[in-house]
Amino acid sequence: MPSPAPSRQPYNIGAHFQRGLVWFRRDLRYFDHAALHYALRHCREVYCVFVFDRDILDALLARGLKADRRIEFIRASVEELRSALREAGGDLIVVHDHPRHAIPEIARKLSIEAVFANHDEEPSAQARDEAVRKVLAQLPCAWFDFKDQVIFERNEILNGQGKPYGVFTPYKNAWLAALTPFDLRAYPTEPYFGALAKPPQALAQPTPALEAMGFARTNLSEIALPSGMSGGQTLLDEFEERMDDYHARRDFPAVRGPSYLSTHLRFGTVSIRTLAARAHAAMLRGSRGAATWLSELVWRDFYFMILHHRPDLADGAAFHPEFDRIRWVDGDTGDARFEAWKAARTGYPLVDAAMLQIFQSGYMHNRLRMVAASFLIKDLGVDWRRGEQYFADVLNDFDFSANNGGWQWAASSGCDAQPWFRIFNPVTQSEKFDPQGRFIRKYLPQLAKLPDKYIHAPWTAPANVLKEAGIVLGETYPVPIVDHAAARAATLDRYAVTKAHRTSGAEAAALSKASADD
Repeated sequence: MPSPAPSRQPYNIGAHFQRGLVWFRRDLRYFDHAALHYALRHCREVYCVFVFDRDILDALLARGLKADRRIEFIRASVEELRSALREAGGDLIVVHDHPRHAIPEIARKLSIEAVFANHDEEPSAQARDEAVRKVLAQLPCAWFDFKDQVIFERNEILNGQGKPYGVFTPYKNAWLAALTPFDLRAYPTEPYFGALAKPPQALAQPTPALEAMGFARTNLSEIALPSGMSGGQTLLDEFEERMDDYHARRDFPAVRGPSYLSTHLRFGTVSIRTLAARAHAAMLRGSRGAATWLSELVWRDFYFMILHHRPDLADGAAFHPEFDRIRWVDGDTGDARFEAWKAARTGYPLVDAAMLQIFQSGYMHNRLRMVAASFLIKDLGVDWRRGEQYFADVLNDFDFSANNGGWQWAASSGCDAQPWFRIFNPVTQSEKFDPQGRFIRKYLPQLAKLPDKYIHAPWTAPANVLKEAGIVLGETYPVPIVDHAAARAATLDRYAVTKAHRTSGAEAAALSKASADD
């Protein structure tokens, strides 16, 4: 039996303070906000701050990511939050600095007695917070942090032996069994807005411009991703009208099936408690779509929990260490294959369309994330870590725990991953999930005139069909970079070095044959 998870209980702050500081990070909203709630209730005056973290931003610039949609999204969301706090009687101090310097310095200038923040599970963020805590303690200034970005975190959902789950379904069952209405209840803030305070003019400087921080404008306004709290609410309202059909529509990239809320979840412009509460309530009313969507939110908690117990994943470790024995295709061949994958030149239309989607918009449909990752790893034989880093560089909704979990799932090296012998067939996936080629035609207009029968595998089209469609393979569209059947055989051999290869040769052949058209 799983260990019961405790229902959410109020934090015992144990004191009241004259002045408190709320440090906003990945929680860019003023409502249902744990840290803001407790600061407003325990401080006579509450100041608010957001730091454009130079430790993060300078690293992005060093990687050449000057036109980063995420920074533009954050800035727009910060501006909306700042306006809302001003209307409520406060303001938001916004600086471009290293947090280890900025937070203690602001606390010193304002005579802050306690800093309030919400948990961030990434190891680098925890190291940052520990460094800030140590400096604050010397002022002296207290530190309080709270669970806010998940429903259950860290050690709240454990198995019967008191250990973390490594398989999703039993975790999900324990998660649902532990859930109470209190876990989904919002943290009220508006009744306590009277405690919000405006900082002195010296700290109330304008929000830094993108250009001042070294970044350039992007196409954010053109890609239908509204920013800020208002944008999150708009997307949630729209999704609720079609949530009941989520289970039936979510796998088809040409259909409006997903919620498109992942970037808002990543930066906290929506509340996870709001989303889970609405999904759970609809599920109890019998909505299959809501039940499926709630499972996706539980997966998010699951991956955060895994990262808490396995911080070494952030250093590139495989969840199952035996998979680190695999010898990937490297050198010039590996580099060429990786670059072709990034540049949408694999010759497999669904994969190429997916890679163009992420390049042009910073978004990739979840089904296509699995297909594109599987292709890089198990068709091209390229180390999954290279794909993981590319997604980390370009995804608007990049969250380390989910990104790492997804890539290790595709590589069969992660928790509850797909079996090593399961290899997505990119043509079969295309025929199944984009049957009329609508998604392919959107991103690969050079293939638009191909009949549906051939658009998933143009190299199978007769010469006259290609000519009528205006396609010259190798010129207007690439020939396939690899043969899928040969690549699958090579992958089965490559994975034989792992302990996961426990089946006999005959069993492996049967299993791989059965999964060849996944």
